[in-house]
Amino acid sequence: MPIRVLMFGWELPPFNSGGLGVACDGLSTALAQQNIDLTFVLPHRFPINKGGFRLVFADDQPSDWSNQSPYLHPSSSPAAYIRDLLLSVRRYARNARRIAAENPHDLIHAHDWLCFPAGISAGQVSDRPLVSHIHATEYDRSGGSGADPIVYSLEKQGLDEADAVIAVSNFTKRLLTTHYFQPASKVNVVHNGIKTEEFGFESPSGTDILDPLKKAGYKVVLYVGRLTMSKAPDNFIRAAARVLEYQPKTVFLLAGSGEMESQVISLAARLGISDKVLFAGFIRGTLLHQVFRTADLFIMPSVSEPFGLTALEAVASGTPALISRQSGVSEALSHVLKVDFWDIDEMVNQIVSVLSHPPLHDALQANGRKEVKGVSWAAAAAKTIEIYKKVLRKN
Repeated sequence: MPIRVLMFGWELPPFNSGGLGVACDGLSTALAQQNIDLTFVLPHRFPINKGGFRLVFADDQPSDWSNQSPYLHPSSSPAAYIRDLLLSVRRYARNARRIAAENPHDLIHAHDWLCFPAGISAGQVSDRPLVSHIHATEYDRSGGSGADPIVYSLEKQGLDEADAVIAVSNFTKRLLTTHYFQPASKVNVVHNGIKTEEFGFESPSGTDILDPLKKAGYKVVLYVGRLTMSKAPDNFIRAAARVLEYQPKTVFLLAGSGEMESQVISLAARLGISDKVLFAGFIRGTLLHQVFRTADLFIMPSVSEPFGLTALEAVASGTPALISRQSGVSEALSHVLKVDFWDIDEMVNQIVSVLSHPPLHDALQANGRKEVKGVSWAAAAAKTIEIYKKVLRKN
């Protein structure tokens, strides 16, 4: 008989603001393909339909998804934004009790702090075990200081109440044992995967938005992610200024938005490189795929990155990657360049090396695309199912 899983998530594509929704979608689809009877619960009704698993909407009313997203369009007042978000989290937890009673299940799986209260509430009704899945922590987002105490406490409670914890990397596991005081034996590492079929290497002639720059002889170096402290977009700009001394026909493209946007724009102006830095804002879908395919190098300079799905997406698209060693994805990929986030000198050295030496670029491209095929959601789902079985045996 299939294991019946009641899963609580906050978002799914295309109504997602970042990697959490992508990860939930990839894992859920793969679990369903491996004979898991999955019911996926979202806090609000969205106009989406997923094959392979059931969708349940906790607040079964149409909703403006962007206003419910934890990362897009924050209130001009941080306090008001957190207050509104917490109200949504608490409402989700209340509705989870009804959903748990209406949907038979063997196990509950909750993703990140936004869903931990819902997972705990569901378990209080059904008395079924809870698996708490950590994709990112408040410790990561705050850069190790200034963590919101309410968010931290909700994360801590979700971890403490869980029968098992899934972390997306050993990097995150160490953080959970050190800063959230979880026993190492309770925390299981399951790396994220990628749907490689969505990231084609070839694109029809003339469709890529960066074609004019490429035809003019420019190299393109790419950053994809939120413009926030933990992802260090400022280090990307500082490295760019140095690289341009050696490779003046290079454009640096940032695809993302966040609270550091004005700071990063000002930094580019102060360093005198505004004409070589492009800000694309938050992009997704076909446009993002085009940008990945056309770039000569992808950079992920994060200070603290629990995993880093964008690195997988870049490599699957045929784009060589230079990633921070302070990331989970660095555990999963060998055919990428790696650098400590603080070492801008070495970052510059490696960027210039890739842009200046086509054989290095081509080797990273070819070997990376082969390697990333093994970093699959099917493998992540298989490990997750083993965790389910272990938890159910204990209970």
